Amino acid sequence: MFVIKLNNFLNMNKILVTGGTGLVGKHLQEILPNAIYLSSKDCDLTDISKVKLLISSKKPDIVVHLAARVGGIQDNIKYPADYFDDNILINTNIVKVCKEYNIKRFIGILSTCIYPSVVENYPMKEEDLFIGPPPLSNFSYGYAKRCLAVQIDAYNKQFGTKYNYLIPCNLYGDYDNMHDESKMHFITALLNKIRNSKDGALHLLGTGKPLRQFMYAGDLADIIKLVIDNDITESFNVAPDFNYSIDDMAKMALKATGNNYKIVYDKPELDGQYRKDVSNKKLLKIFPNFIFTDLKEGLKQVYDKIS
Repeated sequence: MFVIKLNNFLNMNKILVTGGTGLVGKHLQEILPNAIYLSSKDCDLTDISKVKLLISSKKPDIVVHLAARVGGIQDNIKYPADYFDDNILINTNIVKVCKEYNIKRFIGILSTCIYPSVVENYPMKEEDLFIGPPPLSNFSYGYAKRCLAVQIDAYNKQFGTKYNYLIPCNLYGDYDNMHDESKMHFITALLNKIRNSKDGALHLLGTGKPLRQFMYAGDLADIIKLVIDNDITESFNVAPDFNYSIDDMAKMALKATGNNYKIVYDKPELDGQYRKDVSNKKLLKIFPNFIFTDLKEGLKQVYDKIS
């Protein structure tokens, strides 16, 4: 069992966070206020010369890499090459430059969409990552993010770096995009549909049958801080135990917001991957006392934020 160190590792290091103004980045700002937080406007990470200028000028000790080109299923299907190219460049550049400038710690934040579309046994464990291709609904994004895991493992093996990655499940939180539904995470979009319903119905794409794990983004931020503070170099999944169908989530959201709308499903072909729950055994071995935010409590909190 891992015992949390009572050290001051966090306070001794300069931290830079890419994608620092997004959903997870905003939550990190609450608990790591002295870190440097970058948005896409601050640096084009697809341009390696600009990445070199960034790292050489900021001189961080630790880089937390949240930046990525992200979007919904329909956007991924329409622009697969753009998602692949941009994410490959972003990830390759930042890791390569961090090694070149001797950055001592790099923490990449991935996604469970990198896992195979189907495995024999669920929940999926870290060692299942490469036993099959990612789901077709966002295969280019999934492969690009999976390549980041390969790059980190390769650099550690060849160069002795202490880089690692975390693989979180579906996220939601207080700082999601509240204005553009195409860029919202699922739960925020779900709550937004409830708030804006005009006909007493909740309209959703798909069948409602796929199963998902959902995690409050503040929990991932807490894990990142713990990883930094305790100098953890292992890579692992980050997810709570519970797995819900989309239909269960819709009913839970309606109840949490005090609505009794009828749920109407459309375009069943947009279901996406049926199941992609991941194991948190490795996480809980490292941080055995970590407690995830209750989903019902989180739903109510985010709904109050967007209302």
